[in-house]
Amino acid sequence: MDSSRIAAIPLFSALAPEQQAQLAEVAGEVTLPAGSVVAAEVDFGYALFAIEEGTAEVRRDDELVGRLGPGDVVGEIAVLSSGRRIATVTATSPVRLITLLNRDVWRLERESPTALEALRETVRRRTAETVGGWPSAPA
Repeated sequence: MDSSRIAAIPLFSALAPEQQAQLAEVAGEVTLPAGSVVAAEVDFGYALFAIEEGTAEVRRDDELVGRLGPGDVVGEIAVLSSGRRIATVTATSPVRLITLLNRDVWRLERESPTALEALRETVRRRTAETVGGWPSAPA
């Protein structure tokens, strides 16, 4: 994958170009139709997803808690903490997603611990800004 696609995602934009390139080496892509569940509440988080195109909604305990679009990322908390999802994300239109599987995150940790630590710090900062009062359980 071209690293410019990684750089276009706000969560990854603060990473150094060489760290973005390292993420691009392990990233994948998936396209899903409207109505597809991207991530299900309480499931184990095996991947994080960055929305390149399309829209999705976020529900927690069946209550709508947010809407997502291009540039938004879901599943990062569960992947980085090896935990469970705290919400269900469903595509409301066809979506194109950049994916990072947990095994690729672990590989990145072995091969480039500084890139992974930079990503973790970005996620910590973003989580504090956007999740705020939610429990520290994974997303």
